[in-house]
Amino acid sequence: MSDAVLKYGESENYVNRELSWLEFNYRILGEARDKTTPLFERLKFLSITASNLDEFFMVRVASLKDMVHANYTKRDIAGMTAQEQLDAIDGKTHELVENQYRTYNRMLLPLLKQHGLRVVTEHEKLTKEEAVYVDRYFEESVYPVLTPMAVDSSRPFPLIHNKSLNIAALVRKKKGDGELEFAMVCVPGGLPRVVELPCQEGKSIIYLEEVIERNIDKLFLNYDIISCHPFRVMRNADLSIDEDEAEDLLKEIEQKLKKRQWGEVIRLDIEKKADKRLLDILKKELHVGGHAIYEIDGPLDLTVLMKVFGLPGFDEFKTPPYTPQPVPALMNEDDIFANIRKGDILLTHPFETFEPVVNFIKKAARDPEVLAIKQTLYRVSGNSPIIAALAEAADNGKQVSVLVELKARFDEENNILWAKMLEKAGCHVIYGLLGLKTHSKITLVVRREEEGIRRYVHLGTGNYNDSTAKLYTDCGLLTCDPLIGEDATAVFNMLSGYSEPLGWNKLSLAPLWLRGRFLRLIQRETRNAREGIPARIVAKMNSLCDREIIASLYEASNAGVKIQLIVRGICCLRAGIPGLSENITVCSIVGNFLEHSRIFYFENDGEPQIFMGSADWMPRNLDRRVEILFPVEDEKLKARICHILEVQLADNVKAQYLRPDGTYAKRNRRGKEPVCAQDTFCAEAVQAAKEAGKKQDPAAMRVFIPLEQ
Repeated sequence: MSDAVLKYGESENYVNRELSWLEFNYRILGEARDKTTPLFERLKFLSITASNLDEFFMVRVASLKDMVHANYTKRDIAGMTAQEQLDAIDGKTHELVENQYRTYNRMLLPLLKQHGLRVVTEHEKLTKEEAVYVDRYFEESVYPVLTPMAVDSSRPFPLIHNKSLNIAALVRKKKGDGELEFAMVCVPGGLPRVVELPCQEGKSIIYLEEVIERNIDKLFLNYDIISCHPFRVMRNADLSIDEDEAEDLLKEIEQKLKKRQWGEVIRLDIEKKADKRLLDILKKELHVGGHAIYEIDGPLDLTVLMKVFGLPGFDEFKTPPYTPQPVPALMNEDDIFANIRKGDILLTHPFETFEPVVNFIKKAARDPEVLAIKQTLYRVSGNSPIIAALAEAADNGKQVSVLVELKARFDEENNILWAKMLEKAGCHVIYGLLGLKTHSKITLVVRREEEGIRRYVHLGTGNYNDSTAKLYTDCGLLTCDPLIGEDATAVFNMLSGYSEPLGWNKLSLAPLWLRGRFLRLIQRETRNAREGIPARIVAKMNSLCDREIIASLYEASNAGVKIQLIVRGICCLRAGIPGLSENITVCSIVGNFLEHSRIFYFENDGEPQIFMGSADWMPRNLDRRVEILFPVEDEKLKARICHILEVQLADNVKAQYLRPDGTYAKRNRRGKEPVCAQDTFCAEAVQAAKEAGKKQDPAAMRVFIPLEQ
């Protein structure tokens, strides 16, 4: 245990990570409640809070329940046992769900109606014309898809899929003995959940479950419907894989994915004021009760609002779509390899397009001088052009090695399909490393040139996913630096089971070297501050919850280091506490794009060092994953990255600051010009592309003179 941890390791110096995450989801909810956010964007943010909460239950709450079942009593860095965390989470999540539906019912529904979108919340509120349309729609498009299920002595209670939306009913045989029976029907995921209604003015919609509920008597013709209510279950989806025992990791994960649908029920959502007799049956059959039951005042599963957001005709209530701009360094007639040879190229997504990364691999796949392509893949898009390019490269006779991380949560199935496809195409596929997730983002292209073999490398902070690259803010570096090329070769040799190198030139890797590198960088700033040398750390990441890193930051703060943290999500550090962290500020930016890049700045006595990478300051990233930290050394690129950090620190529109009591608040903007970092970067990217386009204007470069006799 380090000296810093011994000195600052008391539990009261840290925030529980689960409660910190809930604070983050509240910040997203704040965007849904913010009257200055365009109306349909507010729907989108509310939908995101629901999606986030689903994953939180399936993974984090499920993991804590597993700990309780296993009698695991070790306390977290905030001094809480698993049961104490669950107790604290229960209150917060119920409060959050109530706030979600208060936002939906009291704020957003009236505004939607006011601006031309009527949401029919109950089928009883349909007009006569709408009711006729809904009934016909049910008969023609819904009824043939449904599978009504009754429960009796010969038909057991059905298996309820994770996250599926269902309608439960109490029914009584028309000529029976009066005994109540349970029946249900699953709301089919293959049909649109948002049903548009014929409308003279504006637009009207109703949700599919209301359509089914209205017509449920047609599914159980010999029964009277006593009551019916929608319900939804959340199950434990945290995969537990014994890699030592698994002879074939791919098959083991495929089997576990099937079991994910039937994990322990950890949450039951049911319509508010549901028939108590119906609820009792669900509680008994699903083995769920107490705080795990959420009585919902509105449509279950608010992720449906993303479908409402996508309705045409409401563009004026949405943020205008942004088109990622071309990269100025590549706006010429040279190929990508020639441009990289001119100097390192910084990519900033989504402000600049992700196309150069795709084109880098496409060009390598087709270039006869390219001998090998090696790449790590963690999450890719559903129809990935990168996968297609790698398969093409193998077909063209190049050596293609791909590490496909099968353990990427909720992308396991997708990655299994890609891995099999790449193998069939002739690629050498590695299915991750035993006991570790490979989260690093690196591509190595080996090319034969006149001077000999040259290595081209792409390093990034985000996934090789052309879809999310339009939504996530990430940075990348294209380089042919020979030392980085050597390190990249060593990375892939290590991943393929060759060996770990004795040392590295410029890259730092987790799980063996990265933690120590970060600690040494922080400690150097601490020493400089004690010697009266200006010392500063600026670090941007998704999450901060590593005890040793936080303790080192506390020590640096007390030595006088100015520490500015930009942490989007979880932050277990307490900021602005006298005698502990008075020199530390933490801001979180929740904007139109998901902040995802990891950037680290260290003052280094007036010669700043800047690094970017794939790792957050979390134990899992530093100790249980393969991660890469890479330096940015070109002075112009360093200046650009410093600008990115400074603009984000100046944001007074979307940034919220962590207060000593653990809550977040926006800055007082009175009398100040508004600064929205993401809008600033969009405008700057447009301007930079425009200026680069003028320099490359073919009309200004070429003059065609006709021949005359």
